[in-house]
Amino acid sequence: MFAGAFSSAVENIFIALLVLAALAIYLTLIGQISARKSTPDVTISSSSTRTFGLPEALLAAALILFLLLNIVASFGRSSPVHLNGRDLVANFLLSLFVVFLIATVLKLRGIDIDGLAGFSKTTLKRAISTAIVLLLAAAPLIAVAEGLTQTFFGGESSKQEIVDLFNNSGTIQERVMIIVLAVVVAPISEEFVFRFFIYGVLRRYAGVTVGLLFNSLLFAAAHTHLPSAAPLFVLGVCFTLAYEWSGSILVSMAMHSLFNSAQLVFLAFPQTVQQ
Repeated sequence: MFAGAFSSAVENIFIALLVLAALAIYLTLIGQISARKSTPDVTISSSSTRTFGLPEALLAAALILFLLLNIVASFGRSSPVHLNGRDLVANFLLSLFVVFLIATVLKLRGIDIDGLAGFSKTTLKRAISTAIVLLLAAAPLIAVAEGLTQTFFGGESSKQEIVDLFNNSGTIQERVMIIVLAVVVAPISEEFVFRFFIYGVLRRYAGVTVGLLFNSLLFAAAHTHLPSAAPLFVLGVCFTLAYEWSGSILVSMAMHSLFNSAQLVFLAFPQTVQQ
């Protein structure tokens, strides 16, 4: 009995240390971001890069309104809508259309997407290595949010429907499509829309703090899955901080892709992971 209590205490101390270490890392990022405010144009955009203006603000407002209407409609349904392969293809095409629309508007306005998003600011290898470190640091914070959700709102699964769809898919082709969408398409399109564009516009007109909080709330709510809202909000904050700190959208894209990959492994193959 004493051995079990001691083991449990050691485990709780270890978890607490992990959470404190994660907080220390992200608080350090916040401190460095705050310190940059005294030096103009050294974060995401530079003085030589044209930034977002009124047309981008109007487009961002339209996208936010569309997302909010979709969120309200989803939570107003009496029964949940179950995804199928056709829904995934439709979502994929819609994501491509939104990304193409944003990119077209920015190009017509003479805005350098590469310079503003920081694609060439870092190499892919460095972006992935940075993403691994920051995602590992975010994991304890996401786990805390998950635990609080389970404690206060019941034990409903936080798995998003795409994981259930993956488990129930009957063919290899369907699983490959789901993996590609979750690991490649969703991270690129969602980070481009939420972090690069919507957050970029909010940051331009409302500041980093308001932009970060609103963008993360919108990101969590847009997934229209209440049990995973708190973990997704924490994840959105970590993605945004990673983008703001690094100045490259590649870092948050890599983090998003790695997170989705881990989610598919841990939630779609729980018995394999336990073994």
